[in-house]
Amino acid sequence: MFDNVWLIPLFPLIGFLINGLLGKKIKNETIIGTIGSVAVFASFITAVMIFMNLIGLPANERSVNVKIFSWISAGNFNADIAFLIDPLSCLMMLVVTGISTVIHIYSIGYMHGEEGFYRFFAYLNLFVFSMLLLVSGNNLLLMFVGWEGVGLCSYLLIGYYFHKKSASDAGKKAFVMNRVGDFGFLLGTFTLFWWLGQTHDVWTIQFTELAKNADLFPTGGIVTIITLCFFLGATGKSAQIPLYTWLPDAMEGPTPVSALIHAATMVTAGVYMIGRMSFLFIRSPETMLTVAVVGACTALFAATIGTAQNDIKRVLAYSTVSQLGYMFLAMGVGAFTAGIFHLMTHAFFKACLFLGSGAVIHSMHHALHHVHSHDDAQDMRNMGGLKKFMPLTYLTFLTATIAIAGIPGFSGFFSKDEILWQAFANPLHGSMNTVLWAFGACAALLTAFYMFRLVFMTFHGTCRIKAGAEKHLHESPMVIVVPLLILAFFAAVGGYFGVPKLIGDLFGGIPNYLEHFLSPVFANAEAYMHAHTHHAHHSHALEWGLMGTSVVIAVVGISVAYMLYMVNPDIPKKFTSAFPVLHRAVYNKWYVDEIYDFVFVNPCKALGRLLWKGFDVLVVDGIVNGVATVVMAFGGVIRYFQTGQIYNYAWTMAFGVVVIVGYYLFK
Repeated sequence: MFDNVWLIPLFPLIGFLINGLLGKKIKNETIIGTIGSVAVFASFITAVMIFMNLIGLPANERSVNVKIFSWISAGNFNADIAFLIDPLSCLMMLVVTGISTVIHIYSIGYMHGEEGFYRFFAYLNLFVFSMLLLVSGNNLLLMFVGWEGVGLCSYLLIGYYFHKKSASDAGKKAFVMNRVGDFGFLLGTFTLFWWLGQTHDVWTIQFTELAKNADLFPTGGIVTIITLCFFLGATGKSAQIPLYTWLPDAMEGPTPVSALIHAATMVTAGVYMIGRMSFLFIRSPETMLTVAVVGACTALFAATIGTAQNDIKRVLAYSTVSQLGYMFLAMGVGAFTAGIFHLMTHAFFKACLFLGSGAVIHSMHHALHHVHSHDDAQDMRNMGGLKKFMPLTYLTFLTATIAIAGIPGFSGFFSKDEILWQAFANPLHGSMNTVLWAFGACAALLTAFYMFRLVFMTFHGTCRIKAGAEKHLHESPMVIVVPLLILAFFAAVGGYFGVPKLIGDLFGGIPNYLEHFLSPVFANAEAYMHAHTHHAHHSHALEWGLMGTSVVIAVVGISVAYMLYMVNPDIPKKFTSAFPVLHRAVYNKWYVDEIYDFVFVNPCKALGRLLWKGFDVLVVDGIVNGVATVVMAFGGVIRYFQTGQIYNYAWTMAFGVVVIVGYYLFK
């Protein structure tokens, strides 16, 4: 029934090999793009078949390990190339392959004419393969292979335009910062394996076996160390404080790459990993509070930066960091289903937003090129009034923006409101709950504001593009528009898979399908939480009140954006003039990159120069050069005896004979 699960990661791998090895000879963009897209679509179809088989099983049997072959075997330890099929991995495979298929199709039109077209699709397929390996592997070691694979692919795709220094620097930054997080992942894996084996003679890193032995882990102590190490890995991969600064710089890659990283693959890996290890994280109150606080702080901090950015993709980048903060907030308060729910809805509307921004940039580039202008095609200050030129793009972009703002009826409302409610009502963090909710609510206000600021500056008002260029603005080709329409549809209706019980009961008992589907995965963690925490009763009136408050917050954010950028667009200029220091700080991302450069980067460079000039040049090079100098000096003396004249050699030999004979005669 599930034996063909290995085909899901295999298809993108085949696409990578074909385009990577033969793409330069194939040359035809349509064939190359079709190969890459069909490979991922085949994975999606297989994932759908797996899903249909899985839901046909009883809830308590929806966890199947499929072993492909033995990988590592040493004593009692075994790590196989094997896949875990359960509701969480199945959902992630559907999201990854579904969103990736749409992005691949979009890329055929967007990347048309690029010199490295085949290379781009090869990297995309490899990226999807790595992510599928990450979410479907049944043990920590196989997950880490995929974990490192997406890190490699992010480096390759962010630095796709490697001839640009900014792009190559961004790729290296992503690679290095992720290595910091990956070090934590490895430490967590090694510590878990060592402690469980040494203490209880249980030598395993397989997820189902770890879950079965979860009761062996004591509350706090060693489990806190292990989970904090894993969380460090999650902060790097999912761009949380303090390892988030690589993600905004990832905008140097082509726009489809931004959509793939932000919506379907890499940045969701940390959230998935915590969900997969929920049975362990729930046993450490300290780690859970750390996850919640870091998530809440990241959500608010990144949202503040998004309010002052002018690059359309950079606004969306900080939006992603902020939304990931929401997901970690959910995980930290024990709302694991809500976190995964927001991961899914975010994939829909964020992919739509990034691909929509790509359509805008594509049209702007075309128009500016025709008038020989070097204006920035990504700067929203050069846009405005694009709604009449790109109506379909505007419609899809607006739909996704309404979803992320949390307007009722759209997908983001259901998932974000559930997280805010759980942040307030969870039984884990006591008095901290109000603070966590307040941070999330403030982030929601700013999200609604800066996202509609983006919409108003880009699509409404007067067209600010260079004179004469507006007549060259146009709607994108259908190969770009159709993916936008698909994603906009799911951004609108995707939330109905997880309607909260309060709303479901209001409309005749609509079930929360997602919660029922994922419940077996988080049953262990939820059982532990119910047994070890005190659950305070909260009335439905309170929940309705908080839900209404979140809606009011979203409306206020939208209204403020409308007043500032539609009714009276001079107010933002007056504000920046009145508070120049604050505006510069927010615009310059609170100078975090500069602080990191001062505290970490520059000292490392100085140490490198010291080691280079003080040790390498003086000591290592000194020894090598000293040996060379001695040899040269010795050779300089010896060369006088190498005259090339036979009679000199004869006299030398004769002299030597006399010396030897004299020595033996007179000793």
